[in-house]
Amino acid sequence: MTEVLMKTIVDCATGEVKSVPLTPAEIAQRDQDAAAIAAQKAAEEEAAAAKAALKESAKAKLVAGEPLTAEEAAVLVI
Repeated sequence: MTEVLMKTIVDCATGEVKSVPLTPAEIAQRDQDAAAIAAQKAAEEEAAAAKAALKESAKAKLVAGEPLTAEEAAVLVI
């Protein structure tokens, strides 16, 4: 059994509320939007992990008395 995706349409002038099935184009757009959001979230998580790793590297170098790279220095400066 297939699930029929529905949308709700509200006519503010009359107060009429009705539910209608999504068109194939709307379903395709919905899937594209979901994929784009997932990709954006993955990119943000990857960037956050890279920044955290850079920060840890900078801290370890500071403790060891080693010179920092420009990127490491920039991530520590607020």
